[in-house]
Amino acid sequence: MQHTCTTFLAGKSATIDGSTIICREEDYGNAFDPQRFALIKPERQPRKYCSKTTDFKIELPIPKLKYTSTPDADDKDGIFGAGGINSANVAMTATETITTNARILANDPYNESTGIGEEDFVTLVLPYIKSAREGVESLGALLTKYGTYEANAIAFSDKNDVWYMETIGGHHWAAIRIPDNAYVIAPNRFNITHFDFDNPSTLSSPDLKQWIDENNLNPDKEGYNLRHICGSETVTDTVYNNPRAWYVQKQLGTVNDDPQNNDLPFICYSNEKITIAKIKKLMSSHYQGTEYDPYHLTNRDAPFRSIALNRNLELHILQIRNNVAPEIAGVHWLAFGPNTFNAVVPFYANVDNTPTAYRDTSTEYSLDDMYWLTHTIAALGDQNYRQAQGLEEKFELEVMAKTLNIQHKADRKITAYDDISAYLTMINNQMAEIAMTEGRKLLGALVKLTFKLEHLQF
Repeated sequence: MQHTCTTFLAGKSATIDGSTIICREEDYGNAFDPQRFALIKPERQPRKYCSKTTDFKIELPIPKLKYTSTPDADDKDGIFGAGGINSANVAMTATETITTNARILANDPYNESTGIGEEDFVTLVLPYIKSAREGVESLGALLTKYGTYEANAIAFSDKNDVWYMETIGGHHWAAIRIPDNAYVIAPNRFNITHFDFDNPSTLSSPDLKQWIDENNLNPDKEGYNLRHICGSETVTDTVYNNPRAWYVQKQLGTVNDDPQNNDLPFICYSNEKITIAKIKKLMSSHYQGTEYDPYHLTNRDAPFRSIALNRNLELHILQIRNNVAPEIAGVHWLAFGPNTFNAVVPFYANVDNTPTAYRDTSTEYSLDDMYWLTHTIAALGDQNYRQAQGLEEKFELEVMAKTLNIQHKADRKITAYDDISAYLTMINNQMAEIAMTEGRKLLGALVKLTFKLEHLQF
């Protein structure tokens, strides 16, 4: 199962409050794949792990860390933990499908029989790591030993560091620490460009440089541009991937005239301090203000793939804060469904359980679940986008303002509670109820709007 996602990363000096942020919106095909918000405690972590994608099997130790995740509601095809924050305040998002080329796969084919991949990464790594760098090293060791069956990108963060990692062929990989004052927008292609093997801010599989050299994989005369070495330069990239990076970079001040350019920068620097609201806006983008916006094309036949789609499953913005106590530093912002008609909620990660409306997602349609409520809102809103846009904007404003107000108050009150996790669990339930209430209000408003616009009138 490949997820055609979009990743956004920001270092602590690039954000408005000194947080590190890793974010990914998870996509699927044109079918429903219900998602849920889970807390995995050590006793619920599998000990004898068996992949359902390949014949990979491993004995896992009992972890000491609990962690949040957003797995599939139906685990018949695997867990697909997607992303979360553990109780050491380390965040991980995995994975985004990326691209490669024939040169790479000819020299290091995928391990399609016993390799690991998207289904497995979060479960195998997040419960056991206490830093972002350790996450890279842990997953890297697994990839080197067992291999992977696909090309994917992964990100890790803690309060100081943000690391971005990409798999290369079946058993190789590379990772780079994102500078504190930088951001990254990564669509479904190989994204890392310049790579200095001697820099302490890079990590890679032990023989990567030698392997590249010995197999004549580097097309450049100087240096190591991993996108040139490992990635693709297909027509698909120019319409499916590159424009997404172009648009986000344009919004943050890195202007390029060509949305189809294969050499758009990897490490970028914003003209403004980055906020959660800005990230949500970027992850909800569909080329607003340009000729490429599907909502302004008469035939809806958009030339470029946008970030916001009907295929958006969930959006997680994993924030590790530096200006608060460690017990409340991890915030798992979460929204389900198409990003044009959802709202992120700042759920605390250090909890005993997750809110029912987000946790117990049914595989069948139910308006009691945030996943299905959001999809219902999006189905109505998309058909009448211009008329519904103001209603959606008001909904997002209300949810963010009200839930953040609760968070601000809760941050100041934790010293009064002996059982902080229990208190934060209660706070998360309050925030979930706000999101559900505002979502139902929006749905009602959209039903009234759509009723007035029905064709059968006389």
